[in-house]
Amino acid sequence: MRTLSDLGDLEGKRVLVRVDFNVPLEKSPDADGAVQVADDTRIRAALPTIAELRNRGAALVIVSHLDRPKDREPELSMRPVANRLAELTGADVTLAPAVVGEDVEAFASNLNPGHILVLENVRYEPGETRDDPELAAALARLADVYVNDAFGVAHRAHASTEGVARLIDERAAGLLLQQEVTTLSRLMEDPARPLVAVLGGAKVSDKIAVIESFQAVANTILIGGAMCFPFFAAQGHSVGASLCVAEDVELARRALTANDAARAAIELPVDLVVADRFAADARPQPLDGVDVPDGLMGLDIGPRTAEAYREAILGAGTVFWNGPMGAFELEPFAAGTRAVAEVVAEAAGITVVGGGDSIAALHRFGLADRVTHLSTGGGASLELLEGKRLPGVEALA
Repeated sequence: MRTLSDLGDLEGKRVLVRVDFNVPLEKSPDADGAVQVADDTRIRAALPTIAELRNRGAALVIVSHLDRPKDREPELSMRPVANRLAELTGADVTLAPAVVGEDVEAFASNLNPGHILVLENVRYEPGETRDDPELAAALARLADVYVNDAFGVAHRAHASTEGVARLIDERAAGLLLQQEVTTLSRLMEDPARPLVAVLGGAKVSDKIAVIESFQAVANTILIGGAMCFPFFAAQGHSVGASLCVAEDVELARRALTANDAARAAIELPVDLVVADRFAADARPQPLDGVDVPDGLMGLDIGPRTAEAYREAILGAGTVFWNGPMGAFELEPFAAGTRAVAEVVAEAAGITVVGGGDSIAALHRFGLADRVTHLSTGGGASLELLEGKRLPGVEALA
């Protein structure tokens, strides 16, 4: 994978930069009610790459998707993103009239060094998600250099992530994508030990490939969230009304069967917090054990589990956390996720956190700045950890 340091002189060149500016939007509280960016975290994450390229004398053509437009819905225009990017960079930022075409090529040709052209929502073009060669060629005509800084879509073989990269000889990973790939690859190939993986969330089927990858390389796997109930069912425990589907039980049984021969031991909760319904006003009931009575559902790990997980995390050389320990969005069932978030922030080892819910939990508890690396990748992070190829990364070779 080539990086920015591998690029030659950029003075006066146009650089097509694929970013992940798929940000939430909201209406302004002002009288005009204009649409604006509600959370600019993803824009800020790309600023170091944008700054380096501008400092090296390049003009930038920014390409990103925004949500999943079915046509060319004006409410999914990149205009609010372009406006916020101008505020954050102080640069001369122009919104292109379309994604590609003669008018867009004219705008790109007239860019001065340091100026930024933001293309319209690349998913306005149906060929984007099909990796359409004509769209890739049209994008390639806009620039002399290609940089991909959108790790969040690096697992997609799209026109703006793979197709165009193979058409521009001078190409490289941006700083954010480089950091993501380097950090996650080191996690699986040469971690500081012990390596402890903390995996939560709702469904085993979403995480089984990651569980199996960590069984081969980690020292301990701590399971939490609704994902623990298929494991309990596979062991013969009652799960009551907890989230648990047959497919996940079979997958959990497969992981448990491999446990004896695996490098990493799977550890499950030893106590729970249950309730009669999934609701903010439900009464939490501690359960000393893991057999959930009929009519009740498990919604959080219990205090003994939280303490056991705390000790494992504090003793780790590297921690990877993906997925909440319970229904943390409901305050009565947030204690387990809060406990894990706090100890991950406290841990002296390398701490890597991925997944929207885990990152949201860190932000909610004011701990996001106390971990080594927050992965922006989502599905791309999981696929890299699973050992799958990432087309957007391979195209940068």
